Amino acid sequence: GEAQISGGEMSREEAKQLVERFNAGALTAPITLVNQRTVDATAAQDSLDRILVAGAIGTLLIVLFMALYYRSLGLIAGLALLYYIALSLALFKVIPGFVMTLAGISGFLLSIGMAIDANILVFERAKEEMARGVSRLAAIETAFARAWPSIRDSNVSTIITSLILYSFTSSFVKGFALTLMLGVGVSIFSALTSTRAMIRSLMRV
Repeated sequence: GEAQISGGEMSREEAKQLVERFNAGALTAPITLVNQRTVDATAAQDSLDRILVAGAIGTLLIVLFMALYYRSLGLIAGLALLYYIALSLALFKVIPGFVMTLAGISGFLLSIGMAIDANILVFERAKEEMARGVSRLAAIETAFARAWPSIRDSNVSTIITSLILYSFTSSFVKGFALTLMLGVGVSIFSALTSTRAMIRSLMRV
């Protein structure tokens, strides 16, 4: 119940102020030790390995679902998603001083879900157009044009939120916001370029 702090050249007034600050944050409720764990240097590596495995499994499940539900269009979306992941990782690599943290990986995995969400909006709109008797190629072009406002608004709102988090937070939250913001930006680019180009090419075959 007693402690001593050595402050070197600390004056008596500074020592009293330090004690007051410690006492201001003291808890009056009793504290009981319930559990105690020793964490070694491999804990972070273990967490990283689990996150990477979970991300890979989640991505494969998304690709499988898209292929089963949307058939050929879903398969194209799966390939475009893999291209998006490679493009995002390449962007992270070329940014000077960029460090991928565990929170940053979480933000990147969240951006993967948003990337596939854009394809779902386009494909659902294309199904509606084809149900009206429009050809597949024309339905896809119309779907991209009409789904773009929804894709733009959702992604821009996420980027704005990420900018706010990056500007007014610190530590792991800032890393999460940065990777999410970059990932969403790349997803907009890939949705309008790679996915669209792949679908146009295969629809004309």
